[in-house]
Amino acid sequence: MNIKTLTILADTTENNKKPIHPSHWFWRILSSLILIATFSTTSYAHRGAPDQIDACRIKVGYEKIHFTAYTPKFSKNQGYCQFIPNVGVTSLVFDYEGKKLRDVSIEFEVTKEPEGTRVFYQAPKKIKTGTVNGTVDFAKFGEGDYLAHVTIVHNGEKLDSHLPFAVGVSEPQSHWALYLFAGLVLALVVFFTKLTRANKKEVENNDNEPVE
Repeated sequence: MNIKTLTILADTTENNKKPIHPSHWFWRILSSLILIATFSTTSYAHRGAPDQIDACRIKVGYEKIHFTAYTPKFSKNQGYCQFIPNVGVTSLVFDYEGKKLRDVSIEFEVTKEPEGTRVFYQAPKKIKTGTVNGTVDFAKFGEGDYLAHVTIVHNGEKLDSHLPFAVGVSEPQSHWALYLFAGLVLALVVFFTKLTRANKKEVENNDNEPVE
């Protein structure tokens, strides 16, 4: 087998390799983007891991208390904290995340703002169970802004922390992820459209080249 024959065989093998069509790359990347968007949405929805900011936590000194509000008449077991969409009988739950707070007296209070009207109060005492439950009928006070106060009372001193929340207001939806995803898809469509046209033009030019 001479050198000329080897060259012809090499060219033939190279030509028989089928390149991946740009549309295949498009769908692969699009599928990856969908997976990324799905996992990002899931991660955002489930806040509260140790290394994440949890808007439902009240920092009391070096400890934390988790605040949750339930409206069983309207939403059964659905929990809320910063935004309570329904105005009515609401169960308030304060859960100690550590055990140190169980050995000190803590006062709980909820006020309507900006008036500062008290709608719920529990006198300072030690809660060995680590959970405080209360009930408020917000229909008596109306929708608006409220504050949940948690105050440590120890040796005559007080350390107050609070968490603002709103009643009769739904949580605003963030659409930044959707806009970003749509922008990426549009950019990919434009890019692969241009790439497909360029490849088609190149193939046509190759077909039109004279055979020597």
